[in-house]
Amino acid sequence: MIRHTHQQNSKGTLTAYRDNAAVLAGPVGQRWAPDAHTHCYGYRSEPIHYTAKVETHNHPTAISPFAGAATDSGGEIRDEAAAGRGGKPKAGLTGYAVSHLRLPDLPRPWETAENKPGHLASPLQIMLEGPVGAAAFNNEFGRPNICGYFRSFEQAANPADSGHRHGYHKPIMLAGGLGNIRPDHVEKLNISDGTPVVVLGGPAMLIGLGGGAASSAASGSRSHSLDFASVQRGNSDRRLLRPGPAQSDFIHT
Repeated sequence: MIRHTHQQNSKGTLTAYRDNAAVLAGPVGQRWAPDAHTHCYGYRSEPIHYTAKVETHNHPTAISPFAGAATDSGGEIRDEAAAGRGGKPKAGLTGYAVSHLRLPDLPRPWETAENKPGHLASPLQIMLEGPVGAAAFNNEFGRPNICGYFRSFEQAANPADSGHRHGYHKPIMLAGGLGNIRPDHVEKLNISDGTPVVVLGGPAMLIGLGGGAASSAASGSRSHSLDFASVQRGNSDRRLLRPGPAQSDFIHT
């Protein structure tokens, strides 16, 4: 349905649903950049197009709020940069939906006793550590996280049965952002058969493996070791994952 809407009226949209991020048509502006031929800096009048992307990291944030939210922001930054032939991420946003916070010093009359899978972080822990993790990754990348939202909500499934409640025990955590891309970089180039590919980077180790399968599973239906193995870490050299969510998820080494 969303793609059909776009097909009917794609005005102002240069790419959508076929790349790492969407590209929106922007206004004409003056860009200070070097000339590819003279190698001299100068102003150049051209459209300043926008990249836009939002994605979620619900399961990782439920298991390890700091790391899950951090790598959601990191993945979104990567996708903006990987749009077309390369964009420039500029500003981020994050959003969270959790169950009732149950603040220790400020109980609310509508809050009942907490009832969630034991290996998932509490809503309060998610809201204390998740936004910090997302903002930290943005900041380490040099991009400000400038806006967002959060809500807490639970509701009895049946008014006669207050013990059975629906809520965001497995939270919604989304990260998004905007960037810029030059007009001649909006479309990727075609790669012919036989083109050499160079792979850079170190070993994945047991970090962030099986994330898609873990995210699709019902909360609590997997072993704890598999859940934690599926969580990526923003900087695996600097932060160590603790064995459980009852404590702060990270110690700094």
